[in-house]
Amino acid sequence: MATIITCNTNGIRAAARKGFFDWLAQQDADVVCIQETKAQEEQLQDPVFTPPGYHCYYNDAQRKGYSGTALYTRVKPRAVTTRLGWESADTEGRYLQADFDGVSVISLYMPSGSSSEAALAKKYDFMERFYEHLRGLRRKRREFIICADWNICHQPIDLRNWKANQKNSGFLPEERAWLDRVYDELGYSDAFRLVNQEPDQYTWWSNRGQAWAKNVGWRLDYHVITPGLRGCVRDAGIYTAERFSDHAPQIMVYDLELQS
Repeated sequence: MATIITCNTNGIRAAARKGFFDWLAQQDADVVCIQETKAQEEQLQDPVFTPPGYHCYYNDAQRKGYSGTALYTRVKPRAVTTRLGWESADTEGRYLQADFDGVSVISLYMPSGSSSEAALAKKYDFMERFYEHLRGLRRKRREFIICADWNICHQPIDLRNWKANQKNSGFLPEERAWLDRVYDELGYSDAFRLVNQEPDQYTWWSNRGQAWAKNVGWRLDYHVITPGLRGCVRDAGIYTAERFSDHAPQIMVYDLELQS
């Protein structure tokens, strides 16, 4: 069995202060994917950011205090990829891929389009380019687990106030249709929903009002998997007993063994 965790830390140093790494040390995860590290690697010299027993990889944004991804793995990968070939991915540290024997695990941070029309246009451009990347992955002779803050909710079950958010980035018809294409045309699956169909399962809550206390959330963080892994998903959960970020860790268990 392999336990794989994904979490947008909204600043890995802030999450560390809130106990994220103390919690992580108790999880016995095989792979940990982190998004929005908001730090340069030279700012992460404290040993807490290289947990014992893990090979640790960081992909920083050029702009300080912004974006960035990380990936920790107990098994040393055969190869690590940090570039996709376009600026908004490569200068903002949005992609980190670790290749193992027959399977790859990816940490991805999709742009948010909520701040402005320009931000939404940037998100759509990223989505269009990333769709072609996803198509290319399907041609490779390996399986993929993409652990990401997708910044998109797919169905009404994935956010509390779906009716009021149909004109907001994160639940726009165009965004949801893009995920439809990823699932229906390219054959990927939302691993969480293969084994957990319960409502009120969210991974992000606004800091406004009482969103966290009232569980008025959005499920923005998904494991998206290739077809060969559909039968391997064994368990899916979201950890909400503590709050390390405005996102919560999503924990998936797969019936597979990662080998270098």
